Amino acid sequence: MSKKRFYITTPIYYPSGNPHIGHAYCTTLCDVFARYKRMRHFECYFLTGTDEHGLKIEKNAEKAGLTPQQYVDNITNVFTKLWEAMKISNDDFIRTTQDRHIKVVQDAFTKMYQNQDIYLGKYEGWYCTPCESFWTDTQVGPEHLCPDCNRPVEKAIEESYFFKTQKYLPQLLKWYENDKVIYPINRKNEMLNTFIKPGLEDLCVSRTSFSWGVPIRENTKHVAYVWLDALCNYLSALGYGTDHDELYQKFWASEDSEIIHVIGADITRFHTIYWPEFLMSLGVRLPDRVFVHGLLMMKDGKMSKSKGNVVSPYPLIERYGVDAIRYYLVREVIFGQDGQFTPEQFVERINVDLANNIGNLVSRTVSMIQKYFGGAIPEFEKGVNPQDHELEVMIKNTVDSYQEKLDDLHITEAFIDVMNLLGRANKYIEETAPWALAKDETKKENLKSVMTHLAYIIFVGSKLLEPILVEKTPLIFKSLGLSESESDYSNILNEHILDNHKVEKGEVLFPRLDVNKEVDYIKGLMGNNK
Repeated sequence: MSKKRFYITTPIYYPSGNPHIGHAYCTTLCDVFARYKRMRHFECYFLTGTDEHGLKIEKNAEKAGLTPQQYVDNITNVFTKLWEAMKISNDDFIRTTQDRHIKVVQDAFTKMYQNQDIYLGKYEGWYCTPCESFWTDTQVGPEHLCPDCNRPVEKAIEESYFFKTQKYLPQLLKWYENDKVIYPINRKNEMLNTFIKPGLEDLCVSRTSFSWGVPIRENTKHVAYVWLDALCNYLSALGYGTDHDELYQKFWASEDSEIIHVIGADITRFHTIYWPEFLMSLGVRLPDRVFVHGLLMMKDGKMSKSKGNVVSPYPLIERYGVDAIRYYLVREVIFGQDGQFTPEQFVERINVDLANNIGNLVSRTVSMIQKYFGGAIPEFEKGVNPQDHELEVMIKNTVDSYQEKLDDLHITEAFIDVMNLLGRANKYIEETAPWALAKDETKKENLKSVMTHLAYIIFVGSKLLEPILVEKTPLIFKSLGLSESESDYSNILNEHILDNHKVEKGEVLFPRLDVNKEVDYIKGLMGNNK
């Protein structure tokens, strides 16, 4: 059976001001997943980008004294620099103002129109400009507030084209029958109970009250509704509908490819109701999975400048290294649930997991191999010490569970297993007391086994952490004397991979932090010393 390919997409980000650590959360998790798949030699295409049309951008550009294009050019550069700083390995960065995208949106609208899935009408209802969302009287309630962002909505009356949502509802519900399609499952239930069962209304798919958008060929005073526009990025990035559609054929049209959209909870409706229906209208296969992640918040709610609780990634990267930030984002919040950033948790995670579980383990092990065996790792032998068999089983089980959980996008849980393995190695040192074994000539084989098991666990744990720790794992492999080919994932269960390798003392991987000092520093970055 041929290996599957993977098409992994993050939401395309609305360019608004300076990004904070919350913006980096989803893209970093997707990057870790993509790196994991590539590490296992699967072909993977990873997409991110920016959503650059809509009324709110037109208004913000006007306030800034810029054209909309100048405005999005300036702010999109902020995101590309952030992804570079966070070591994001995306294969493409799509912008919805690019010609390659605009043509696909226009062609998609035309095809849906020709299929008689779109008709001209008049929209009268409520519109949330920040969310680019339409709402009914019932949904906005008597106070006329957006159900998503809780900000005031505006009454909108304009000529618009509408998409016939009821036409494809039976097919949509059939898609919903697969419990793997929308995860967590409570998000699917939310869509059913909040939007579908009360009666799914036809969707407005064009606007005439502003001009910053993709013009509709059939009626040039209309521009595509931003969510029809933005969602098409997943196809336009692959060359769908063009003479150069090789990527589309490989990563979307082929059944050997798995299509995974990773999105935030606030845009679930667009990705799990309207996007599948648009694809049905176009005659295009549906995504295999839509994974809805939670939000990374502060104690007092969402990150926002007005609350003074925004944390920029840049000073954190400069002070603690990008691996520490990437690890925190993966480890602290269960992927799929809401989580909370606190300076205390951040510092503790670096000290406990990175400085102690990894850094100290590597340093102690290398030092002992140098001291007791002249720097050469002895040949691996099973079951010499009472604890050895338990460790050997735990290594195999950790690799198995890691693959199973990551394949199912249970990213955080997979890396918790890895940390448990490394934590067990640290406990193993205390149990076996190698410094005592070294004093007893009759215990030389026991000492050898301790060193080989520790070195092997370091290799396995570091390899499994490689999708997160992009800067530090090569240093760990070097300290174990491993070449690039030897440190390949195919050797993950080769217990003899380190036999007779010469270890090398390296730099301190993760210096232990002064908790009070670093917590105060991070609070100072937030402008909030509470």
